Amino acid sequence: MPLVRIDLNKSASPEVARAIGDAVYTAMIEVANVPPHDKFQIVTRHDDSELVYPAEGYLGVQYSRNIVFIQVTWVAGRSTETKKAFYKRIADDVHAKTGLAKSDIFISLVDAAREDWSFGNGEMQYAPK
Repeated sequence: MPLVRIDLNKSASPEVARAIGDAVYTAMIEVANVPPHDKFQIVTRHDDSELVYPAEGYLGVQYSRNIVFIQVTWVAGRSTETKKAFYKRIADDVHAKTGLAKSDIFISLVDAAREDWSFGNGEMQYAPK
């Protein structure tokens, strides 16, 4: 039940945006054990001035104007090892499919409870029983 937000430079092609979304989705299924067809993504393109990052880098990571911000909101409970593998898989796959630098793949995870979701109809599909 993840919700993925992908923010990237407006100069990125639709093929690059799609490859990023596919890489995230594949990592969710193959690494984080998300069920198939659970693909909800919002892709937003931005002008250079709207993607703000430290020009001098951060924690030894250097960024470029090709930076991609990926935020995944999902149900809490995955281990640190799973999260590490998830980050690596996305960076590796995006780099392999698009040529974007792994250093430009910024990922943030937001853990939420099962009852924090409504998939439509104003219902809490995963309400506690």
